[in-house]
Amino acid sequence: MVTEVRSAGGTGSEGGVRAPNIEAPESRHESWGRFPRVNHAGVIRLTSLADLPDLGTIEGDILPFGYGRSYGDSCLNDGGVLLDATGLNRLIEFDDELGVLRCEAGVMLADILKVIMPRGWFLPTTPGTKYVSVGGAIANDVHGKNHHVAGTFGANVTRFELLRSDGSRLVCSPSENAEMFSATIGGLGLTGLILWADFRLRAISGPYIQMEQIPFGSLDEFFDVSADSDKHYEYTMSWVDCLAVGHHLGRGLFMRGNHSWQCAIPGKDWRPKERFTVPFSLPSFALNNLTVRAFNAVNYRSQYLMTKRGTVPYDGFFYPLDVVSHWNRIYCSDGFLQYQCVVPFVADRSAIKDLFSTISSSGQGSFLAVLKTFGNRQSPGLLSFPRPGVTLALDFAHRGERTLELLNRLDEIVVAAGGAVYPAKDARMSGDVFRHSFPRWEEFLQYRDVRFSSSFWRRVTDAAA
Repeated sequence: MVTEVRSAGGTGSEGGVRAPNIEAPESRHESWGRFPRVNHAGVIRLTSLADLPDLGTIEGDILPFGYGRSYGDSCLNDGGVLLDATGLNRLIEFDDELGVLRCEAGVMLADILKVIMPRGWFLPTTPGTKYVSVGGAIANDVHGKNHHVAGTFGANVTRFELLRSDGSRLVCSPSENAEMFSATIGGLGLTGLILWADFRLRAISGPYIQMEQIPFGSLDEFFDVSADSDKHYEYTMSWVDCLAVGHHLGRGLFMRGNHSWQCAIPGKDWRPKERFTVPFSLPSFALNNLTVRAFNAVNYRSQYLMTKRGTVPYDGFFYPLDVVSHWNRIYCSDGFLQYQCVVPFVADRSAIKDLFSTISSSGQGSFLAVLKTFGNRQSPGLLSFPRPGVTLALDFAHRGERTLELLNRLDEIVVAAGGAVYPAKDARMSGDVFRHSFPRWEEFLQYRDVRFSSSFWRRVTDAAA
């Protein structure tokens, strides 16, 4: 049955345009890594599909902006104007028989979960935070713990409407404006403004996850556990001690899980817990090689030789960091850089081992080091990041040139292995690395809206223009 969840004027294709009202940006109009710092010329707040600004009258570059959860500068537009889409936050309709939801692009995944979970549905795939917009999930073609089963978010999108700077509005799907559909998924917000989208959901029995946590002592053990887990579990990922060396290189904790059949468990409330806040940036001395090494060692040893099993609420399994509001402040006022790469599967696994050895020898460790494998589900976007291989994601406190030099060394390993670096997490990769990572980038140029740009895009393409 198709249910109108909240009115949004139909599909939105009948809306009008108005002269833009440009406001001053706020402190929240920054990236999650808080690096680099930029100066936006202004912000246009979008509030209704029936009252959209005339994009053609805006001076300078424009870029859609959601909740600022991209880590680097792909969501920033230094010297340009941001289109704040968080006001486009209406759920339009839901087919609870087919599990297809239509909503505006500024709707947050957290708000979707509040509606669909009690009805027996879940997101097709989800990143590690629920505080992202649907438009952002499409523009970055986000992935989750179940890539080997469900592919990317964009692989589950069936239709959306795109507003171009010339005022044209295109409904895009695999059979209608198919090329623009492919360019927009993973297109970093550069093909235009997504207004609304349809996407498939996943039917579930209840709000709990049956999970296991398994310690592994080395990188080779990780691959063994991962290969077995991908056959039997929908969700897999691991935390890794990136400062371990020698025989312990790549040791960590493997998490895997499936949706539970249980609809309710007495005494176990499935609803998300209240968040607490990091009130200010920590001083720089709080994060150093000693504190990171100590945390990683204690975290691993406290779980060593212990395989844990249990049935847990979904929120803690998928979004453990969301319980801490503004957790990015633990990385001091200079911000931090997240580095995520993917390298192809190879028998000797040398590239992943080289990455860990390089990080460990640098002394610049990470609390948040996540390792998992991508499956063979092809991403639909021209610039989509996930592809078959092993993906590693780490956070590094920004320590100036020595941090940037370390990430450049990691780039060299990734490029030599035929891998890629993730634009949604990046704040510093070179144009050469971008072009090696995304060989179809020149094909993408014909679909990009020339008025839409970002700090990231200018950084990685200006030298090649």
